[in-house]
Amino acid sequence: MVDQLPVSATRRTAIRLADGRELIYFDERDDVVRDQPDRRDLPPPPPASQLRYDPLTDEWVALAVHRQTRTFLPPADQCPLCPSTEQRLSEIPAPDYAVAVFENRFPAFSQRVVDEPAEITPLTEVRPGRGRCEVVCFTADHHASFAGLPPRRVRTVLDALADRTAVLGELPEVEQVFCFENRGVEIGVTLHHPHGQIYAYPFLPPRTRALLAAARRHAERTGGRNLYADVLAAERAAGERVVATNEHWTAYVPAAARWPFEVHVAPHRPVPDIPALTEAERDAFGPLYLDLLRRFDGLFDTPMPYIAAWHQAPVRVDRELGHLHLQLFSIRRAADKLKYLAGSESAMGVFINDIAPERAAALLRAA
Repeated sequence: MVDQLPVSATRRTAIRLADGRELIYFDERDDVVRDQPDRRDLPPPPPASQLRYDPLTDEWVALAVHRQTRTFLPPADQCPLCPSTEQRLSEIPAPDYAVAVFENRFPAFSQRVVDEPAEITPLTEVRPGRGRCEVVCFTADHHASFAGLPPRRVRTVLDALADRTAVLGELPEVEQVFCFENRGVEIGVTLHHPHGQIYAYPFLPPRTRALLAAARRHAERTGGRNLYADVLAAERAAGERVVATNEHWTAYVPAAARWPFEVHVAPHRPVPDIPALTEAERDAFGPLYLDLLRRFDGLFDTPMPYIAAWHQAPVRVDRELGHLHLQLFSIRRAADKLKYLAGSESAMGVFINDIAPERAAALLRAA
């Protein structure tokens, strides 16, 4: 299947891997042929995980025991995200690619429901972990990083995330689509190859529920104003914590940042999700974000471990309360020190930051 994304020249080609999982190529040229078959002999994908409800916190926990066997930090010549060769077959059958997205072989959520789980206690609801998890490969170059990508490739990645957000949001069980990148062994990555992930959740995560509750209260108090838009306007007006800005985006350190180095990258126009971005907004994101990532790496003259998390509105409810933004943060607080989530953060959810947000913004502007 080959079709065009609605707002760019990115070419989309979908195939099936040997075990039935979907893989989609996003290419920057029209003359690329994507007919290479997956020649591996693979076992069937695992069944869906199990969701268990915690009545004490009103939250869901996913049990995906098959993930214990997922690939863990293989050497470069055994990387499953590199293109396939005659000598070694990988998750990507093609000999080269721009951006590739495929169903995770070890998913936390999937549509492959085998059995409905039995009740554990009358207070602990149990249900299948319906949803979908995908891997997003940013480049075929194993030794690259997102910060080293050209702006055109960042645009292709953004188009791919827009496509997947729209498609996954149409699945009947999905409530929110979460796109993110983990970078660095300090963060806990299991593959070195530059890649991100997409989780299509069958429930609203705790962070989203908290953001929506605060946004709803603000709208009720102010006659319908958007909370994030007001916070963004206030930060832009103050300027002290702004790291970078252009016509369409601003990157700033939140006044109540939880992490040593934390930046929000937000479009000036309130939009619910990545698919709602205009072509101009998508084009303008890449140069600013690449500059920000290079500043992160320049802080301590070493690759910065980070999490880049796209906060999008839910797909079915309260979309008017959302405001798309990317949260970029690192656990590194000094060249030789990491911030660990200890007692207060892990047990009680109360963050204690060692670096003032104003100081963090100044360091990033100077990097």
